[in-house]
Amino acid sequence: MPFKNLLVEIEERVATLTINRPATLNALDEATLEELGHAMGGLEADEAIHAVVLTGAGEKAFVAGGDIFAMQPLGALEARRSALLAQGVLNRIEGGSKPVIAAVNGYALGGGCELAMACDLRIASETARFGQPEVKIGIIPGWGGTQRLPRLVGRGRALEMILTGEMIDAAEAYRIGLVKRVVPPGELLEEARRLARTIAEKGQVSVRLAREAVREGLEMDLERANLHEADLFALCFATEDQKEGMQAFQEKRPPKFRHR
Repeated sequence: MPFKNLLVEIEERVATLTINRPATLNALDEATLEELGHAMGGLEADEAIHAVVLTGAGEKAFVAGGDIFAMQPLGALEARRSALLAQGVLNRIEGGSKPVIAAVNGYALGGGCELAMACDLRIASETARFGQPEVKIGIIPGWGGTQRLPRLVGRGRALEMILTGEMIDAAEAYRIGLVKRVVPPGELLEEARRLARTIAEKGQVSVRLAREAVREGLEMDLERANLHEADLFALCFATEDQKEGMQAFQEKRPPKFRHR
């Protein structure tokens, strides 16, 4: 289906999803969030797509945040409903069956930083800037930022970013583990797509189960997490991909996965 605020390109089993509101630095209003949820649902249902790259239009911003002009008049109940809508979309990105790579091409602030953190992996342009500046306008992160950020960078560093509202640059984001790689601006999208293609070549059942093991295991104690990993490991042995992958290894040839 056509989208007003999103662009979708598909090539070599990788979908590139671009938030296309450059006049607002790709700020996320409710209409764009709803489109993003619908777009991810469509990509989830398409078996030909194995990975997604998420980025923002233009050179200035990945997503500069939520749409403050739309938020300003909200009452408490409306604000909670809006936060739950955004959290639902981000949870769908994080919990879906397709790995999602954020190609952060500029400002990733507030909801933009929260959106990037909901992705599996983050690659940043050298010009990228990250932050949770909500305290500067009298609110707190409401789209998962107070929860995902400490899980990614640790409690102390997360609190420093949240309580000061200050931005960090791409080099600092890399140093604290918020992003996995920093590249020149002109190389960002191709680097993200290259990583997505590498993942897309693998058996997609094992990719999905590995993501599930990491995502759900982080919410468990180590003993239960290891048992969950063992269950998912065992489940791999009921798949055609496991048989093909191990046979190909023994025969010293590339595997031909059927993703089942």
